[in-house]
Amino acid sequence: MSFLTYAMASLYYVAALILIAGLVYRIRLYAKTPSPLRIVTTPAPTTKGGVVLRMFREVAFFESLFRSNKWIWIFGILFHFGLLLVLLRHLRYFINPVIFPIDLIQPFGKYAAFAMIAGLLGLWARRFLVDRVRYITQPSDHAMLALLVLIGMSGASMTFVVHTDIAALKNFTMGLVTFDLQPIPGDPLLIIHLFLVAVLMIIFPYSKLLHGVGIFFSPTRNMVDNPREQRHLSDWARKLEETD
Repeated sequence: MSFLTYAMASLYYVAALILIAGLVYRIRLYAKTPSPLRIVTTPAPTTKGGVVLRMFREVAFFESLFRSNKWIWIFGILFHFGLLLVLLRHLRYFINPVIFPIDLIQPFGKYAAFAMIAGLLGLWARRFLVDRVRYITQPSDHAMLALLVLIGMSGASMTFVVHTDIAALKNFTMGLVTFDLQPIPGDPLLIIHLFLVAVLMIIFPYSKLLHGVGIFFSPTRNMVDNPREQRHLSDWARKLEETD
């Protein structure tokens, strides 16, 4: 077994551990953060069923973004749905046999990389061209977008420009899952792509990309708008009342 195989396997095990531990920590932190007031963004649903429906529309269709800015919505949809198809397509490297739905989307996932990259470039251009967005943009925002663009471009290049040994790559990824290491193909572009993905896994729980998880804990979205019908008490306020 080559040094490269051990190095990449070790990197991915560490990245997976950091990703899982970071997500658990941040989700626990979100869940424990009190919401002393109902600060739901109106117009808002007045029932729990309405909240579930609103959250579905927000997560699946970016409803509030569509209402506020159509251009950003278009780029956001291109990136997120392109990324979703790309991720689903990549499931073929981690399951055996490949189930029919994953096999069915392979052609679509292949070209979804271009939608993903186009969406990213549009969102990145916004941080240069829109004054108020450029003012609040940090170097980390540019670094994150650059990382995502490089991951998309390196992945698409392996599909359409320089092909890699897919069978050997699947053996490597399945070996990671089953803790039975197999040699990794030594293609430079593949190594770069895998390294960038590992870097993304490591920084994901501590970056702005965590908004994909944080939206479910946002009190402006997950609260019922019934302050007149029912008094709202956070857990810590309820405990204080009980001790008085």
